[in-house]
Amino acid sequence: MPPSIAHTPFPATDAQAVVVSIVSHGHGACVQGLLQQLAHYSAERVRRVVLTLNIPEAEPVAPPQGWPFALELLRNSRPRGFGANHNLALKGATEPWLCVLNPDVQLLGSDPFAALVRAGAGAGVGCAYPVQVDAQGQLQDSERALPTPGALLRRRLLGRTERRRDWVNAACLLLPRAAWEQLGGFDERYFMYCEDVDLCLRLRLLGLALVRADAKVLHTGARASRRQWRHLRWHVRSLLRLWRSPVYRQARQLLQTDTGPTGSIGSP
Repeated sequence: MPPSIAHTPFPATDAQAVVVSIVSHGHGACVQGLLQQLAHYSAERVRRVVLTLNIPEAEPVAPPQGWPFALELLRNSRPRGFGANHNLALKGATEPWLCVLNPDVQLLGSDPFAALVRAGAGAGVGCAYPVQVDAQGQLQDSERALPTPGALLRRRLLGRTERRRDWVNAACLLLPRAAWEQLGGFDERYFMYCEDVDLCLRLRLLGLALVRADAKVLHTGARASRRQWRHLRWHVRSLLRLWRSPVYRQARQLLQTDTGPTGSIGSP
């Protein structure tokens, strides 16, 4: 059971202090690069990084001068789901800002957390997120419409782009600690898929906004559910759970009455 290695954290007294949770599932090289980027660009705000090794792998190598943030390493005896890992990593966090960050995200030569904290500090904001681009610099569809069966068919079979932005993927999310605690983190009944949909819908049901910050990151991830039957099975199972949930039914009613413009996801 984790944790297996922990470094003494810095006192979380700064109003902009961030704790970052990263889960690695054999992403060692990506994690090493991401930690180095966080150390280089974001040490002013990132006070602590919790790295969860979901399967056995080598721990990252610290630079000669050490990491400028506290690094806590959690090793799982068996793989956990996406939400369960982040919930455990962020349990009892004292920092005012909590960040869920994918290992396949890269910083683009600057610190995104300044803009993320600035956006997240607005009145009525439950979550801030950056723009995501791919390796070619093209905008990724990280902002999505409510995943109704019809919307998924239009997207997968007809290749239509999203007409609404009702939720955002969890490759990089920054939440005020109060919002995270009010939600109770991710719903661990989901496994690998739809945790972010559920989280965003619950934020919106609380009357909190999801706000796009003036920041950009590179997200290189590919969707495993398109390549592996096991992941496709998990994806379908999570979608069925989502569609049967009261959160989904309530959110669908809320969003159907939303008369704001497309993209109103970012309006508190």
